[in-house]
Amino acid sequence: MSLTKNKENSIYVTSEIGTLKRLMIHSPDSGLGKVVPSKAQDWLFEDIIHLDTMRREEYDYYIKLLLYFLDTDKIKGKLQEIDSPATHRNFYKPDDKAYFNSDKVIDPQFLLSQILENQEIKIKLVSSICAVERCSYKMQQTLLAESPVELAKTLISGALPNGKMVFPPVPNFIFTRDIGIVIKDHILLNRPAKLVRIRESLIMKYIFHNHPYFAGYQDKIIEVSEEEHQFFVSDEDKFLNEVTVEGGDVMTVSAEQVVIGCSERTSLTAINQIIHLLFEKDIVKKVSVVKIPAKRDFMHIDTIFTQVKRNVWVLFGALSRQNQAFQSKDFIKPFIDKSLAYKPYILQFEKGKAEPRKFEYLEDLCDSISREDLGSQEPTQFIYSGGNEFPFELREQWTDSCNVLAVKEGVVIGYDRNTKTAEEFKRYGFEVLEAEELIRRFEQNETTPATIKDTLILLPSAELSRARGGSHCMSMPLLREDV
Repeated sequence: MSLTKNKENSIYVTSEIGTLKRLMIHSPDSGLGKVVPSKAQDWLFEDIIHLDTMRREEYDYYIKLLLYFLDTDKIKGKLQEIDSPATHRNFYKPDDKAYFNSDKVIDPQFLLSQILENQEIKIKLVSSICAVERCSYKMQQTLLAESPVELAKTLISGALPNGKMVFPPVPNFIFTRDIGIVIKDHILLNRPAKLVRIRESLIMKYIFHNHPYFAGYQDKIIEVSEEEHQFFVSDEDKFLNEVTVEGGDVMTVSAEQVVIGCSERTSLTAINQIIHLLFEKDIVKKVSVVKIPAKRDFMHIDTIFTQVKRNVWVLFGALSRQNQAFQSKDFIKPFIDKSLAYKPYILQFEKGKAEPRKFEYLEDLCDSISREDLGSQEPTQFIYSGGNEFPFELREQWTDSCNVLAVKEGVVIGYDRNTKTAEEFKRYGFEVLEAEELIRRFEQNETTPATIKDTLILLPSAELSRARGGSHCMSMPLLREDV
């Protein structure tokens, strides 16, 4: 990919469902294969994964699908060569000469290796990371001696070219949604809640501020920070004013509205700053805040709901209006299973209006977005996780049934293990296709990305689902067509 910025818009997003034209993803690297049981939860994993299976039998399909939809010439007619046992992994590795190197499906590791060609940037970034990771001066010099390509691998995987670990991996880097969010032609950078994600945040900050691809956008990068008085607050009280935000809690749902989740990972103090900045810069007119339980079960709002079409959403019934219907049938159930007793608290703030608008339920907010912001003339429909049937709604929400990525309106990527949710998609008129079958149809010219509509595409997900993030989490859209 050229180091220079494209003549067309490099970044611009005004919805969750406009035809996807460019995004950032990170292919699973060797660091994922180094997550050990004793550190899994510290590194935000519920289980250890089998890296080769995740790569070859699952994530590779994700990349192939994205290339078919966004950059067809890179993939069509080349599957036999790509899948050859002798060269299979080379196509997916940002450090290999055979890398697919698309300017539509972009890996931050590739961008990182390019900015590290600049010695000044290299010194600054290595120094910053070494300070965070408490490396010795000697190790800092060792890292600076690496080539840009090898150093990019080391900074992400934590391992030197000889395999020696110098600091922990950043296994969550595959969840590129959390590193930032594009709101129109602005980029809101994350400020991670967990220490394990600080290095990836630093890496992305340097990429956004220094890579020529983002030239011209430096004054449109939004960062939040702690207030001055926070430095004087006792350690035990600091949590009261923490400033943390992750991309999974931010949705650009229309040209004039952003939805932000207050969750385990995104704080109210950060949200307050973001609302002020978005209104002061006149980027959007409305910001809706959805406060959900600060529980690992939910993590971000995109584990609770995502958009499928202008008038169709997939969401978790236990935190929606459906929860109330369930409770009316069984008064004691909310006391037994606390997750079913929660209800999001939703306020919408509009620039220039003194009082916020309150929504009782997620369905009400989604319906408002569909009708008022996106101009839908059809009734708003809701596809519930697991068919809203106990215990499937809980099991499938845990494995990201509500976390789907729209590659175009009505065409979304989900996980194959969420079978009850897939049945609900069928019930609402969607075709449900395995990724492998759709790719076969593309190769045989039986259908094209341009003609496919109203489809749930299922990725193999035995290992991917262990990482607790779906296709929405594994993507940072940079450019979408307007709805």
